Amino acid sequence: MIIIFVALILLLGTNRFPEAAKKIGKIVGEYKKAKDTVEKQMKDVTKENIEVSGPVKDERQKLDAMSKTLGIDSKSKTDEELRGIIKNKIGQPENKIGQPENETQTKK
Repeated sequence: MIIIFVALILLLGTNRFPEAAKKIGKIVGEYKKAKDTVEKQMKDVTKENIEVSGPVKDERQKLDAMSKTLGIDSKSKTDEELRGIIKNKIGQPENKIGQPENETQTKK
């Protein structure tokens, strides 16, 4: 720490050192203020209660909830069909959802 202090005096000189110290002090103060603001906002966000509908009673309800989120009509499909569709949709990138796999590949 003393070495840094001596180096700053040598680089800046005794006349400019107080100015530089004030600027550094202001910068550190602004940093701490910004950090405290962000920490306060993060605490406020984590304190909010996230509403959860609760656990599902069976596997079909879970599949229905997932398919509704993904925009899949689950009424006319079996559990196995829904599992396959959900698995395929989740595994695809955003721009490819809803397109059959062969349409997304380029032909050579």
